[in-house]
Amino acid sequence: MTKKRKRQEDFQKVKLKVGKKKPKLENATDTTFKTKAIQIPEQLKEDGVLPTQNRKLNIKDLLSQMHHYSPGVKHNALLGLKELLSQYPFVIDAHLSSIISEVAAVFTDKDSSVRGAAVHLLQFLASKIRAEQIAPFFPLVSAHLSSAMTHISEGIQEDSLKVLDVLLEAYPALLTDRSIILLKNFVELISHQQLSKRLKSRDKLSWMLSVNPNRRVTSQQWRLNVLTRLKKFLQAVVDGSSDTEDEGLQEQENSHSVRNPICISWKLHANNQQHIQLFESGGLRPKSNSSFRLRSLTSVMDSAEKGLSSAENLKGFIEIIIPLLIECWIEASPTQSAPILGNLLESESQQLMQQVLSIIHLLWKLTKRHDETYKMELWLRMNYLVDFKHHFMRHFPYSLQDTVKHKKKDPCKSNRNCMKSSNNIDHLLLNLTLCDIMVSLASSSTLQTDSGWLDMIRKFVTDTLQDGSKLNSKQVNRLLGVTWRLMQIQQNKVATEPLIRAVYTLYQQRNLLFPVRTLLLKFFSRVYQKEDLRTQRIRSRSKVLSRWLAGLPQQLALLGLRNPELSNQLIDIIHSAASRSNKELLQSLQATAARIYDPLEGTLVLLPAEAQRRLVQLVYFLPCLPASLLACLSRCCIMGRMSSDLAATLIGILHMRSSFAGWKCQVQDNSVNDVDYFSFLFSTLIGFSREELTSLQGIRGKPHISQTQLSPIRLYLTDLDQFLHHWAVTEVICHSLSTVPSQSQCFDILQTGICKYLVGLVVIPDSTAGSVLCAINKLLDQACIISENLHRFLASCCYSLLYFLLTIDREDTEHLQKRDMLWRSCISALALLPRLLKLMLQSLQVSRICREELPVVAQLLRLLMQHGQLRSHMITNEFLVQQIIKDIMTLKSGEVQEQWLTDLHYCFNIYLASHPQTPGPINTVY
Repeated sequence: MTKKRKRQEDFQKVKLKVGKKKPKLENATDTTFKTKAIQIPEQLKEDGVLPTQNRKLNIKDLLSQMHHYSPGVKHNALLGLKELLSQYPFVIDAHLSSIISEVAAVFTDKDSSVRGAAVHLLQFLASKIRAEQIAPFFPLVSAHLSSAMTHISEGIQEDSLKVLDVLLEAYPALLTDRSIILLKNFVELISHQQLSKRLKSRDKLSWMLSVNPNRRVTSQQWRLNVLTRLKKFLQAVVDGSSDTEDEGLQEQENSHSVRNPICISWKLHANNQQHIQLFESGGLRPKSNSSFRLRSLTSVMDSAEKGLSSAENLKGFIEIIIPLLIECWIEASPTQSAPILGNLLESESQQLMQQVLSIIHLLWKLTKRHDETYKMELWLRMNYLVDFKHHFMRHFPYSLQDTVKHKKKDPCKSNRNCMKSSNNIDHLLLNLTLCDIMVSLASSSTLQTDSGWLDMIRKFVTDTLQDGSKLNSKQVNRLLGVTWRLMQIQQNKVATEPLIRAVYTLYQQRNLLFPVRTLLLKFFSRVYQKEDLRTQRIRSRSKVLSRWLAGLPQQLALLGLRNPELSNQLIDIIHSAASRSNKELLQSLQATAARIYDPLEGTLVLLPAEAQRRLVQLVYFLPCLPASLLACLSRCCIMGRMSSDLAATLIGILHMRSSFAGWKCQVQDNSVNDVDYFSFLFSTLIGFSREELTSLQGIRGKPHISQTQLSPIRLYLTDLDQFLHHWAVTEVICHSLSTVPSQSQCFDILQTGICKYLVGLVVIPDSTAGSVLCAINKLLDQACIISENLHRFLASCCYSLLYFLLTIDREDTEHLQKRDMLWRSCISALALLPRLLKLMLQSLQVSRICREELPVVAQLLRLLMQHGQLRSHMITNEFLVQQIIKDIMTLKSGEVQEQWLTDLHYCFNIYLASHPQTPGPINTVY
């Protein structure tokens, strides 16, 4: 083979055949690959420390998105924050600083949706965060709010008012701490500064209302929105003052307000265990508006830090805002060409004018908080009275107009005028606020100068009070405040009597709201106090006021339980007038007393305990206490519808009105007749009326009756509450009876009453029997002579009570609580009256009783022999005791001797058979 042929074999060309795949080259790159899913389980797990919301974002993730450039991301972050904080409220406390700073930062965001979401989130946070929690971060919130209010963008300014609404609602005190900065922001929202040629030498700037055509609302609507917030802000400043005052009549503390009395125990006071704290002007709590004041910390603050509490800052703000408010008023008020009659206003104009006057009214209230109030009022009068008379009083009074649409279905109304005065009296508050502002600038010294516009206000007030319109509490409060100011400016009766008569016309309206009725009562009470402070020489009593006072007791009797709060106010006013010996009121109270103190449906038994206490105190001031009224009071004491302590107070008051009180000076003649007084004491001591005792005579058997065959008296078992109440009243009655100088005569009266009303009854309540024994023990002395009928009645009562006490079941816890009191009364009576013990022993004829009662008689004898106080009397009656024991032995002869019989023999041999000379220490053994 040649060399050329071999070389061709090395580079031999491969021939490809049809249908065959091209073989792969030895140096070909393999481009095939395989894929598998990568799983990272740790990254998919939720954070175990921070909770997340539905999008698996925690608080840090959401707060970081607040800095994103995209408005949508920030909007979603705000929504996510609200969702997260709603599900996990505890996150708020842990990240409060970051949340507040991030949310406040978007107050000035360019996107309206972001700002809207921020406002909603802030509103949610305000309901979750307390004021003390957000207080450290509030300067930052206030700074962002101020930045939003002064922003160049109209949309941001509008949304800043929404933020302000949330903060005013939730944190008014924190917001008003930076009042100077925010007040300037309010001014800049509706005005701009302009250099005045007149003020150029003094380097001062004047403010003028601004008009921005780029806003979505009209200039008037924008000013209305701003002034509405300014009014709310100033209201928060007024409410946050140290000596907060309410509008109208509530500017001075009402002396008839309900107070908690100081309970003084004279025994503790005498032993230096209780100290009595005296307050200024005889009040029941310290007064904060004293003429002597400590130095305030605001005296060392800068003027800006004082805010409106500084007279200088307040004057400066008034000088800026009042001219702007007058300009707003001029734009909204009727033009000179408008008809004088009616002075109709559009709804929007009326709202703007209302806000203007409300702001001025609040500023006037702030001026009264300073020490030099007279100088401030003089400064206001000199600077603004002329402008106010020219602009405000020019079209006074104002009314609101409505557009009445024509209706085809009502042809009668279609012929009426299209514009008419509305039946709604929303405009009344506008006129009253204006009246309140104007009368504050007047005084008695300027009466001649201001008589023109004061007569306009006086006529408007009188007409409003007398036209019969239904007024709400806010309108009535402002109306009465203006009326009171007018009465102070001109204090003669010719000017004040028509005003009082007009108020009384409103007071006589039916179905008045409770707040309205309360305000009217406070007004009349205040007028009465003012009139009563005058000396007797110059006092001229108002006939209308006397008529009002005379009608109060009747109103109280008619009111009953329908409105306890109003009843309390009536009682307080009646008490105040009665303590001043007002003749008209005392006569009316005397005529209505029977209805007020009726034991079934009277005001006394219907009202709560505190009102009952005041009504009981009124009894002291009644000119006369007839027998019929004393009978009602006795029933009130024993029916249990007022407490035993209050019943004791009533009994004590009646005792002080009686001739037995021991007065050194002469008391009212015939205030309480002696016979009527003893009848009251006896009826209350018995605890049941004659009708009730008669109805009890027909009751038979258990569980209401305790009966024994050895006594003619059956006991009616009263409920425990009734028994305890009756027993507490009995102790007070016994104390009153013991203070009567002639004890023997008092005992004879009591004996006559018992023999007349109780002796001969078959069924007697257990509390009545115990009360009679208690009174006998209290009054009996050596000079008293007891009749035989009373002796036998008391002996029967003693045995019936002792039998009842010895037969009480141990499970009967209700009657067990009566045991000590009844046992003590019976034993005291038996020890005090030896004849009583002898009669009771003589009545123990065991041959007449059943065998089941024998152990009870034996137990009674053992207890009587063991009692130290009765030992000598039992020895005296040894023969009777021995005869009873023999009779018992006769009945038990031929039977096995039981333990109780053995015990009876033992006690007789120990205590009576041996005749011990010294009584043992044993008292009560059951």
